[in-house]
Amino acid sequence: MSTPDIAPDAARSAHPVPVPHAAPDARPLVALRLVVNNHPGVMSHVCGLFARRAFNVEAILCTPVNGGEVSRIWLLVVDDERLEQMVRQVRKLHDVLDVRRQPAGGEAFARLADCMAAWESETAG
Repeated sequence: MSTPDIAPDAARSAHPVPVPHAAPDARPLVALRLVVNNHPGVMSHVCGLFARRAFNVEAILCTPVNGGEVSRIWLLVVDDERLEQMVRQVRKLHDVLDVRRQPAGGEAFARLADCMAAWESETAG
């Protein structure tokens, strides 16, 4: 069993931070589109469900719709054998009104990240 590579600065700390590596076999991604009641704590409930099951969320986008009564949350996740169960559990959350699976390659999230980086550059002062 090999140990993960450790970032140089982290090697001296009490809690080493593994250096991320690209996966040799890229797993397919899927986008989950959730429509949720828009109030404090909803994102925490959704993300907490994924965290409790050690299911990584690769990207998140959340926007209010319909005047702010509801929000649309896009989650980019790996499409693996656990995903169907995760979708069933997300649907059971009180404030989740709808869940839809859609194919995703991550391009939209990458474009959004580029837009946010440009915005941050413009607004940095």
